Amino acid sequence: MKKPLKQISSDKTTTRPIGIFDSGIGGVTVLKEIIKILPHEEYIYYSDSANNPYGDKQDKEIIKLCENIVKLFIERNCKAIVIACNTASAKAVKYLRKKYPNMIFIAIEPAYKMVHDYAYNEPTLVMATKGTIKSEKFNLLFHKYNNHKTYLLPCVGLADLIENGNKEELEKYLKKTLGLYKGLVKNVVLGCTHYPLIQKEIRQVLGNDIKFFNGANRLAIHLKEVLSEQNLLNNNIEEDNKEKIEFMDSSGKKEKQERFYKLLNG
Repeated sequence: MKKPLKQISSDKTTTRPIGIFDSGIGGVTVLKEIIKILPHEEYIYYSDSANNPYGDKQDKEIIKLCENIVKLFIERNCKAIVIACNTASAKAVKYLRKKYPNMIFIAIEPAYKMVHDYAYNEPTLVMATKGTIKSEKFNLLFHKYNNHKTYLLPCVGLADLIENGNKEELEKYLKKTLGLYKGLVKNVVLGCTHYPLIQKEIRQVLGNDIKFFNGANRLAIHLKEVLSEQNLLNNNIEEDNKEKIEFMDSSGKKEKQERFYKLLNG
């Protein structure tokens, strides 16, 4: 039986943690990949579900929300900050890196380059928030690796449905939104960290032969490389120091924490 990941409170953090944030609990999909590669680190995960979704917000508001979270992580002496939200990465990381040059920022982005590397000739659907698809950062990536067989789908409201866990509404949304692409695409780029949580439901609409691409694994590898270069890896590998995660949520709802740890250990 898989050992549950340990929960920690703020007064028990003994090493410099890694801060991870998302507009909700969807970034747990990124954290799980990071833990596979960095199992002995301590983590603070911040879910900004009170302001979810980010995808429909103006750039200035997104930047302000992100900066407030970054300030919290800096106060908590985080050694690196992972932006596990594609919209936040697209809209805010450039500003944050300039404003806080001494902080390490590792930002998720849609895994469109992976399609170029592994399935270039196959028709592809990019699922992302409207904010991500319209962002300069994504468009530079898209035009650089465009296979001219790609459909861009702004999934307005989907992250919110996943966040709230309403299965019936989610199934209706996917059938209506993805039905047009059944038999048309072979690859699906999951351009929001919430979307890997519903791969099964996406397959039910698009077919079992669909291949999924997301950037979480590559982000985790890159994070380890950067921490290693900066001599910031936690070398304390005592058994009681494994996989410590503190969860924070801006809404303060207890069910968010319960669902987060359930997904993390699932």
